[in-house]
Amino acid sequence: MPWDRDAPHGMLVGWTAERGLTGAGRRAVVVGCGYGRDAEHVAGLGFATVAFDISPTAVGAARERHPGSPVDYRVADLFDPPSGWRHRFDLVVESMTVQALPTRLRAAATAGVAALVAPGGTLLVIAAGRDDDEAPPAGPPWPLTRAEVDGFAVGGLTPVRVEAHDDAAGVRRWRAEFHRPA
Repeated sequence: MPWDRDAPHGMLVGWTAERGLTGAGRRAVVVGCGYGRDAEHVAGLGFATVAFDISPTAVGAARERHPGSPVDYRVADLFDPPSGWRHRFDLVVESMTVQALPTRLRAAATAGVAALVAPGGTLLVIAAGRDDDEAPPAGPPWPLTRAEVDGFAVGGLTPVRVEAHDDAAGVRRWRAEFHRPA
């Protein structure tokens, strides 16, 4: 698959390293986990990690690629997650998932992601980016604008830091951190 990576997303790895993040005694969820690279990284930090994807094929492949993993891989729908997941996770990682959805679904998807964050918890969003006045491309992924990234500050979440990173080829990526007060 074109979106498959051999390693966790570099912006996730950098963010966790900058913070010296450890997860002992805390829970994390990885949204749209695909084949599990980001989930394995988060679990490696000590978080009790749930990772979900709507694709049974992706979840099956993640389980096969990571035999013996402590990650709880699940097939689940962001628009209708298990009821016990609401406000349940100390760390929520949304990496490159919402951008794969058509614009008409983004507000509901963003609210679904935000609803997973526990009191005192953190949401990390990583996405391809574009300028607010830049037209979206014809097909997925549809990079997020700054306004769309800011839209994750719903349901009591507040922005901590929103950063635009442009690589050597001029490709923009967002890395945004949000917090839910305890």
